[in-house]
Amino acid sequence: MTTPDLPAHGPSVRRALLRPLLWSWGIGLLAAVIGAYWLARTSANLAFDRGLQDEVSALAAKVTWSDRGPLLDLSRQAMELVTWDRDDRNGFLMVDVEGNPLAGDTHVPVPTTKLRQSSFSQPRLFDAEYDGDPVRGAVFSITSPMLDRSVSVVVVETKNKRAVLMRDLQLSIVLPALALGAVTFAMIGWGIRRGLQPLRDVATDVALRDAQDWRPLPMQHVPREAVPLIERINSLLADVEQSIHLQRRFVADAAHQLRTPVAGIRVLAQSLAQELSAPPGDAPAGEPAWRPLLAQLERSTDRLSRLIGQLLSLARSETALSVDGEHQTMDVVPLLRESAEPLVLQALRQGRSIVLEAPDEPVPARAHPLWLGEVVNNLLDNALRYGGPKVTLRVSPRPDGGAEVVVEDDGPGVSPAQLPHLFEPFWRGERADLRNDGGTGLGLTIAREVVLRLGGQIEAQSRPDFEGLRFTIRLGS
Repeated sequence: MTTPDLPAHGPSVRRALLRPLLWSWGIGLLAAVIGAYWLARTSANLAFDRGLQDEVSALAAKVTWSDRGPLLDLSRQAMELVTWDRDDRNGFLMVDVEGNPLAGDTHVPVPTTKLRQSSFSQPRLFDAEYDGDPVRGAVFSITSPMLDRSVSVVVVETKNKRAVLMRDLQLSIVLPALALGAVTFAMIGWGIRRGLQPLRDVATDVALRDAQDWRPLPMQHVPREAVPLIERINSLLADVEQSIHLQRRFVADAAHQLRTPVAGIRVLAQSLAQELSAPPGDAPAGEPAWRPLLAQLERSTDRLSRLIGQLLSLARSETALSVDGEHQTMDVVPLLRESAEPLVLQALRQGRSIVLEAPDEPVPARAHPLWLGEVVNNLLDNALRYGGPKVTLRVSPRPDGGAEVVVEDDGPGVSPAQLPHLFEPFWRGERADLRNDGGTGLGLTIAREVVLRLGGQIEAQSRPDFEGLRFTIRLGS
């Protein structure tokens, strides 16, 4: 089963900012187009409709009444003026009550009887067709003041000028909106690009740096929103620089520590070879001379083996909790008792004691059975090497959940100036090179690394707060 390739990066900030603005502007433009269409149509129809109503009212005022019937008193010039238009086709017609033409263009559409009857008070508007063209018309009906007769005057015109006016009004609204939108987006894009330029400058600075350059990234012109990101990157750079420094120091210290037992083994091996190659007659009476050399060689190899084991433990402690299995909540009392048992026997052989103080009920805490045992073993071993005759291992539940493990001895302890160096790799106190105690200087470093990986805390106390040396481990639940 193959997993899909994940994108190398997300969308750009510029696109993420412009996209909602583009949608908002597009919706606004659509609303502007719809509004422009409605406004242009309403305004154009209102203007031209009023013109039709005024025109039909003016024609109705020209109707005269005689014995022969109603007459439309228009001269030829006036009639041509009414019907002539450069862009539209106009026409008028006067009809009687039954809709029969009395004067004007007989092709002009006649509105319905109901509409004509409702147009006595004011002109009425209607839509129809005039020789196949859509037209807008107005009808106005009048009654003779003396004769019991009435007529209706009809005026129509095509809609060409209306359409032109509507188009002009729509363009006058839409085109500025488009131009304003283009200018606005150009300015916004320029502003976003200018705002992101400090981030590009930071990226360029990082790209041009040497691989060993861990200086903090500049923040003088970084936008306020990006300050937490740059601060976090600077913090990571500082952590990486410190980690590399510690690794280099660890390698240098490890090489220095390994060189001493290896050199001793080489010298002892050469001396042993000389002793073994000497003729039997040259050896003095009594114990062979090679036995002390062999005992020293054994002690040197034991120290070298222990040092290599501690180095491997320290190297593995950074990843062991995720590789060997996640830590889980468990009762730590049996685990501590099992880890302390071998060292209790060792203390008895030395005429010393290790006392375990634990409650009868379980003490649950988040731990790893292998690595928590390694921590306790290292702390007890440190107490037996440098402490007094009595060592105490105490475990108790914490009020807020978890466990507290204490390892303390009644030895000389350390001075306040030395206390901060206890957990440093290969630190074994002043003039440690003159002591032959078999220590490696890595046990406390491994203990701290494992406790931190378990999500706990470890601290040390000595003079003047405590006479000997006390280590306190706090584990969560």
